[in-house]
Amino acid sequence: MPLHGRQSVILFALLLPLSAQTPGSDQTPGKDDPTFSTDVKVVNILATVRTKSGAIVNDLTKDDFSVTENKRPEDIRYFSRESDLPLTIGLMVDTSMSQARVLESERAASFQFVDQVLREGKDKVFVTQFDMAVMTRQQPTSSRRDLEASLPYVDTPSKSDLEAQRGGGTLLFDAVVKASREIMNSQQNRKAMIILSDGGDNGSDETLASAIEAAQRADTIIYSILFSDATYYGGYGDPEGKGYMQRLAKETGGGYFEVSKKLSINQIFGIIENELRSQYNLGFVSDQPVRVSEFRNLQLTVKRKDLVVQARDRYWAQR
Repeated sequence: MPLHGRQSVILFALLLPLSAQTPGSDQTPGKDDPTFSTDVKVVNILATVRTKSGAIVNDLTKDDFSVTENKRPEDIRYFSRESDLPLTIGLMVDTSMSQARVLESERAASFQFVDQVLREGKDKVFVTQFDMAVMTRQQPTSSRRDLEASLPYVDTPSKSDLEAQRGGGTLLFDAVVKASREIMNSQQNRKAMIILSDGGDNGSDETLASAIEAAQRADTIIYSILFSDATYYGGYGDPEGKGYMQRLAKETGGGYFEVSKKLSINQIFGIIENELRSQYNLGFVSDQPVRVSEFRNLQLTVKRKDLVVQARDRYWAQR
């Protein structure tokens, strides 16, 4: 659906092992962030709240929220109206031949986004491209210089690459799984992937379902930006790509966007930036110890009827 008509709450559900003191009651934002003993596992929920008209709401209190795990109410023990936690962001760029005409716009918007979002020494960004192979052009870094040096190399396959090609040509699902397992699993920050693609997949060993599960296990939400050259598919765009991109976003708790004449890629990046910087931070300790690693259902709601909640419906409880 078009981004500017979204009426939602973007929920990030991250299972983070935090460190060092016994949990207490409500925590408020400040210089001394709440910390917990290593044998306590806190489910952190990061949420951006919007009105039905799409405006961000930033004046709610802990009492405005409620959370359930596997349909059991849980006590929200930690709350902050200001989330200053570090971010790890993966820029996932489709460089298959179907994107050749839009790739320069994607690169330019990515430059601007990184420049505006990255807090050097605090946030990290990595860059992965995917076509007939998956290649990480830049490992997670806090350096603008490194990122700006790597982005120009994100490009479509050369003629010699195409001549040597064997197998599929757009490994979207493989790229999500690879980034989730090899990069995001080891990150302790808030984690998000931003996928720029027409959504087509051709040749992946992984499936849409396994890509979604890999991102969920890594506590990573996905922002899908559908940016396609409709002329490549005879004027109709990729027939399945939109559905893939919508599911990747919805089932990880992220957002789906379409580049159009009314909504540019730069505007979309601006809205993503605003959401990432306008979050509530809520945390609870499950009343059910994790004896076996499993997915658990999770639902965050707000009591005000004029607000709408969009959230992934499960998180990975790690033993």
